[in-house]
Amino acid sequence: MHCHIVPGVDDGSKSLEESQKMLRKEYADGVRNIILTPHFRYRMFEPSAELVQQQYEKLLAIAPSVGKDLKLYLGCELHTSMDMVDCLKNGTRLTMAGSRYVLAEFSGGDDKAYIKERVQQLKFNGFLPIMAHVERYRAVMGDLDFIEELRDFGAFIQINADTISGRDGFGMKRFAKKLMKEDLLDFVGSDGHGIKERTPEIGKAYEQVVKVMGEGYAKRIFVTNPGRIVAGGSNR
Repeated sequence: MHCHIVPGVDDGSKSLEESQKMLRKEYADGVRNIILTPHFRYRMFEPSAELVQQQYEKLLAIAPSVGKDLKLYLGCELHTSMDMVDCLKNGTRLTMAGSRYVLAEFSGGDDKAYIKERVQQLKFNGFLPIMAHVERYRAVMGDLDFIEELRDFGAFIQINADTISGRDGFGMKRFAKKLMKEDLLDFVGSDGHGIKERTPEIGKAYEQVVKVMGEGYAKRIFVTNPGRIVAGGSNR
């Protein structure tokens, strides 16, 4: 529910061939439903909605060659801005798989006041904000009380698979474990960007969560919760 497999629209996959290899990697890890989330960030990643749709349709065409039961959905990793609600309402930027969920990215240095204000604005306007890779934000990292406050405001919490598996370092892995133990985690995304670097590693993360928290918890985080995005409902 967070990956950059749509080719040629951001800093993720560079070609349809690479995208197909990434899909095969996800499929081999047991993934059967993928919400594709190209970046949108002013002055950095500004692909047109038409280009994203065209490239997405190319992926839909090759998905059956990866697996007949592989389903692809389109979303967006939307970097927060003061006009993000307007962009979502007028359809120039996408929610997750046509639902009310929004994958919202912040900058590492954003302060707590700004983060809270953007979360509240999304919620007040009928959206369900998912905070993308919270482990990257200094205002959030290590502050479980603030994370709990954000969830009380209506935010959902996502971390990356590499954080759980330890590929991003021991400190990140320990933070992920704390989130799980305190039941503050809602989603895990691969945040996969390529087939040679930043590869999708959902399978390894799933195994680690099973080891730490058990099979039931892992299924809730990796299957049930993201399944609700596709269904368009809320898990809280």
